[in-house]
Amino acid sequence: MPTTLPDTSELLLSLGTATGLGLLVGLQREWVQNRIAGIRTFALLTLFGALTGLLGNAYGSWVIAAGFITFACIVVLGSWLRQANREPGSGLVTEMAMLVMFVTGVITMLGERLLAVMIAGGVMALLQSKKALHAMVRHFGEDDLREIVRLVLVGLVILPALPNRAMGYLGVLNPFAIWLIVVLIVGISLAAYMAEKYLGGSKGAVVAGILGGLVSSTATTASSARRSKTATTGSLSLAAMALIASAMAFVRLLAEVMIVASDHLRELLPPLVAMMVWIALIAAVAHRFAGKADTQPVDEHPPSEMKNAVVLGLLYALVLVIVAYTRQHSSSSGLYLAAFLSGLPDMSAITLSTSRLVTTGNLETSIAWRMILVGGMANLCFKMAFVIALGSRAYIKPALLGLLVSIAGGAAILAFWP
Repeated sequence: MPTTLPDTSELLLSLGTATGLGLLVGLQREWVQNRIAGIRTFALLTLFGALTGLLGNAYGSWVIAAGFITFACIVVLGSWLRQANREPGSGLVTEMAMLVMFVTGVITMLGERLLAVMIAGGVMALLQSKKALHAMVRHFGEDDLREIVRLVLVGLVILPALPNRAMGYLGVLNPFAIWLIVVLIVGISLAAYMAEKYLGGSKGAVVAGILGGLVSSTATTASSARRSKTATTGSLSLAAMALIASAMAFVRLLAEVMIVASDHLRELLPPLVAMMVWIALIAAVAHRFAGKADTQPVDEHPPSEMKNAVVLGLLYALVLVIVAYTRQHSSSSGLYLAAFLSGLPDMSAITLSTSRLVTTGNLETSIAWRMILVGGMANLCFKMAFVIALGSRAYIKPALLGLLVSIAGGAAILAFWP
C-alpha cells in the first residue's frame, strides 16, 4: 500500500526546486555548447529524479533504485552510441553530471531541498571552473603534489584516529589537539606557499597572514620562520605575514570576548581593541617596507614542514605540561602569572575562561581585561622564541623588532590605561 503523499504546496515546491536546479546546471552545459545534454535535458532528468523520489516515498525505496539503474543504463547506452559513431564530446563529465543531478532530483523529494541546492550549486561551479582548475593543475609540480598528499595524510587520516580527550600528566595532554598543531603548521605553510605562488609574494603574504592568524597565529609564525631559511629572498614579507597573523589573532580574541561576555563589552573591549590596532599598524608598516624592498619569498619547491611540525608539536605539549605544573604550584593570588602562563601556547584559553568569570560575577572587568592582555603579550613572547630558534638571520631582525614593539605597546596600555 502506498504511503500518504505530501500536500500539494510541498509537492509543487519540491518539483519546482528540482526543475529549477536542472535548468541552472543545464544552462551551463548549454552555454559551453555541449552536444550531449543542454538546458532542457537537465531540467527533464532532474524532474525525472524528483518524480522517482516521489514514487519511492509512496511505494518503497526499490522504486528509486530501479529508476536510478534505468537512468544510468540510458546514459551509458547514449555514451556508447556516441563513442561508436565517433561523435565529438567532453569525456564523461556531462554523463556524471547527469547522474548526480538525477540523484539531486530524488533528494528534493526526500525533504532535503537545501542539500539539493548546495549539490546543484557545487556541480554548476565545478563545471564552470574547468579552465581555472586545469590551469592550476598545470602549475603543480611533483613536489607540490607530494606535499598535498602529506597534508591529507596527517590531517584526514591520522588526526581523526587520535583520541580527543585529556590524558597524561596533570590531564593536559590531548593527542588530538597536539597533532592538530602539527596539521596546522603543515597546512598553513603549504597554503602560504600556494598563495604566494598564484597571487604573488606581497598579496600572498597578506592572505596567508590573515587566514593563518584566524586559524593559529602561533603556527603561522613558526611556519614563516621556517620558510625564511628555505626561501632565497623575502624575509621581510615573511616577517610581515607573522605580524599580520598576530593582529588577526587579536581580532579572534575580540570575537571570543564579545560572544562570552557580551554584557561587559564597554569595559573589556577598548584596551583590547587598542592593542589589536597597534599590532595591525606595526604589521602594515612591515608590509609597506616589504613592498618597497621588492624582494618577495621565492621557493623553488614547496616547504617540507613535516619533521619540523612534529618537533614543534612536541614542544607545544611540553609547554602545556610546564604551564600546568607551574599553575598548580603557584599561589591562588597569582592571577597575572596564571594568565601569562596560560597565554604562552594559545590566547583562547585565558580569554574564554576570564570572560566566563566576568559573566558569572567572579572577576572584576578591570582585572579581566588586564589578564587577557597579559595572556596575549605572553603569546607574543612565545612567538619570539620561535622567531629566534627557527628563523634566518634576515628574518629575525624585522620579526623580532615588530614583536618587541607590539609588546611595548601592550605594556604601555597596562601601565597607563585607566
